[in-house]
Amino acid sequence: MPETKANGITIHYEDRGDTNAPPILLIMGFGAQMTLWPDELVDALVERGFRVIRYDNRDIGLSHKFDGVKAPGMVKLTIMRKLGFSPKVPYTIGDMADDGAGLLEALDIDRAHIVGGSMGGMIAQRFAERHADKTITLTSVFSTTGNSKLKPAKKEAMQVLVQRPASLEEDVLVEHGIKVARTIGSPGYQAPEDRLRERTRAAVQRSVYPEGPLRQMAAIISDGDRTRMLQQLDVPTLVLHGEDDPLIPVEHGHATAAAIPGAKIKTIPGWGHDLPLELVDELAEAIAEHAKSAGG
Repeated sequence: MPETKANGITIHYEDRGDTNAPPILLIMGFGAQMTLWPDELVDALVERGFRVIRYDNRDIGLSHKFDGVKAPGMVKLTIMRKLGFSPKVPYTIGDMADDGAGLLEALDIDRAHIVGGSMGGMIAQRFAERHADKTITLTSVFSTTGNSKLKPAKKEAMQVLVQRPASLEEDVLVEHGIKVARTIGSPGYQAPEDRLRERTRAAVQRSVYPEGPLRQMAAIISDGDRTRMLQQLDVPTLVLHGEDDPLIPVEHGHATAAAIPGAKIKTIPGWGHDLPLELVDELAEAIAEHAKSAGG
């Protein structure tokens, strides 16, 4: 798998499809490696005529790790934000957006369709703000504006997301990963046990780095409410969201679409906070249609 220097760090990425085809940049979410974008979805986008680039965010997978850099705790960060202070964090969501822009520059890509899921959606939103000249379209997938007044996650979904596994033994990590996937996943599209276990074990064997998500969570909390920023965006935008998402409820998708001028939204019943194989074609078609409607 190739790597490159971008925005001052090393980024591992994958580049599929015709290099002359319109590019799509896939940005993954909190604590998740780029491999959480299913191969089937990447292939479906390539088949629809796109060059698809996915990459590991900083502090996860095979990209640069900020070893030893401490982040403030969630409680302290949340209180500071509510009091109107800007907490000092190791890096910001904006910095993570700059990583994606740096990767495009390293690949000699001037502009791309930007697609982000969950925290990756937050990064994609910041990308569209900070790098409008590099953004053809924006697709925000089961993400949010960051408005703390919106419907909260289900208690069990948030708990499992921030809970640390009992040990770093492979089997323990696999069981923990399966529990997370089952808790936040799609009630209408339950992943087969064998596939879920195989993918989870492959992710564990590829990379385990518990420190990274602590700094990523700090970046999320410190980014705050992006509503006013989103209201200033001038980019064709599609919002995709599951109607049964236990982690980022569908209300967050509606708020995102309402904030961005001219944004379209597509919600899907039974879809939670994952990317089920049963929805690959529907999601790929929606992303491709949106991109092509903007001339990409």
